[in-house]
Amino acid sequence: MAAFTPEAFKKEFIAILDYWEKYGPDPEKGGFYGRVNYENQPVKDSARSVVLTGRLLWTFSLAHRLLKETKYLTLADRAYQQLVKSFFDPEYGGVYWSVNADGSPLETKKQIYGNAFAMYGLAEYYRVTHFKPALEKAQSLFEIIEKHAFDPVNGGYREAFARDWSTTDDYILSKSPWNKSMNTHLHLVEAYTNLYSVWPDAKLKKQTAGMLDAIITHIVNPKTETMQLFFDEQWKAKDQIVSFGHDIEASWLLFETAEILHDEKLIARMKKKSIAMATAASKGLGKDGALNYEYDPETKHTQTDRSWWVAAEQLVGFYNAYQLTKDPQFKTKAEKSWDYIVNEFVDNDKGEWFGTVKEDGTPVKGDKINFWKCPYHNARACAEMWRRLGKA
Repeated sequence: MAAFTPEAFKKEFIAILDYWEKYGPDPEKGGFYGRVNYENQPVKDSARSVVLTGRLLWTFSLAHRLLKETKYLTLADRAYQQLVKSFFDPEYGGVYWSVNADGSPLETKKQIYGNAFAMYGLAEYYRVTHFKPALEKAQSLFEIIEKHAFDPVNGGYREAFARDWSTTDDYILSKSPWNKSMNTHLHLVEAYTNLYSVWPDAKLKKQTAGMLDAIITHIVNPKTETMQLFFDEQWKAKDQIVSFGHDIEASWLLFETAEILHDEKLIARMKKKSIAMATAASKGLGKDGALNYEYDPETKHTQTDRSWWVAAEQLVGFYNAYQLTKDPQFKTKAEKSWDYIVNEFVDNDKGEWFGTVKEDGTPVKGDKINFWKCPYHNARACAEMWRRLGKA
């Protein structure tokens, strides 16, 4: 049994940060590499994504806030400079989806998911630096998202736009007419929440609460307490596929939003929903204590790969459910989640975590860093557990 203590989580948090400090920065072009392979070799000409950059900004800002070490602020500064210099569109506003290794624009579409992570990182950076231009950048993203993406008729936010914020059919994760998604709403409400924590603006609060209501009303299926993934303008769902990792992640993130908004009715409503969602997500657990990736009720097919980000989120999600209920079954699930992470995901040879582990426990030796492989999920999970178990 892996030690389930604040010290154990702090130690792994620092180990993750150490990896990214050593292998992430690009000393030639600045910023961070867009891809590092399993052998910890950078692919120097790889594109850089706004998702990775925003998450790095958030992670190192958080690290500086919690650990008070200058080196983490230096790394946050590096991510901030990369984000501001390369990703912000000087003509149309918002941020690009990706740039080339030299910082020139590559995919210039305005994906709301990408803009959300830029905002999320900027808010955290402002929290630790009080650097006003960072807050102003985050506020500009809020304003442009509200202007172009908010649906005042049906509620919620549209998925993506062309560079000039005109209509596009390329949403990266979906296609028309499925122009709203669970994933974008989950991370946009997370970004709005983080921005609200440093900028308690009345309109921001109203829109954040409204988005949380839209998620609970339209995205979470009241029959199953699982989230549906893609929707059209009027919230008609594309299918009933269950993403266990997103469900357990949402179960704690959405409750956190209600708490930060200090809305007692919303807190009470979300507490019930969080417990129900964590209970529903439990159905995806394998005998090894890890969640399967997803399930399609139409085909009865279960995708059984274990993913690093799902493992991180189930650790926090089940422990959050334990804190809300004091039901020991949830604590046991969290402990088993941590056991699985320590025994299967932590890569004691190359560092960091494996991205994927097969159901039989075989690790997939893929990239250590890429568009999606980042320190946000696992570093956040360790920091959350360190705090929840009694951070000094």
